[in-house]
Amino acid sequence: MQSFTSPFGGGDASFDDAGTFVPEHLPEPGPFLTDHDLLTGSEHCAVHGTAATLFEERGVYDATFGYNLARLNRDQRHPDAGYRYAVESGASRRVLRAEFTPTTPFCPQSNSLVVASFRAWNGLADQHTFDLVRVRVAPMHNESGVINDAVVELEASFEETGAIPEPSTVGGGPSPDRGADRSSDTPF
Repeated sequence: MQSFTSPFGGGDASFDDAGTFVPEHLPEPGPFLTDHDLLTGSEHCAVHGTAATLFEERGVYDATFGYNLARLNRDQRHPDAGYRYAVESGASRRVLRAEFTPTTPFCPQSNSLVVASFRAWNGLADQHTFDLVRVRVAPMHNESGVINDAVVELEASFEETGAIPEPSTVGGGPSPDRGADRSSDTPF
């Protein structure tokens, strides 16, 4: 998928090199990753490289910045945003936990991006070594509870059926800030 021009600018000099682990340009791991095996260094880079490939194939793009969502981890202008990963401890199978921290606590794309990320990881499971990828938005987001409840529902359906539900069946009840129409939140 081609990038599109963003009004927020940012050339290649604004980004860390692909395949580099720069902790000061990544969000702090949140509670979803606590007590699990946090990925750092080359392990983080390998998993994040897979995310970039999957997101490209599925078109998981941040509309504000006009690039593949995985590129947010390398964007030096947003050092507290992006993905962090952990391998789930004590699981009988190989489970990855991915926590997305958006650039702002009110990012209107967070629900769509988290659902799209879940769908990309689990819909293209033949392209990685995890049996399941759990995705959540960081609690700093003002609707993290609603968003995470919806993705837990999506995850439960996926685990039960082995298939990713159609977008119209995702999302549960209405968002307190958006009323009953959530159709624009889950286009993926």
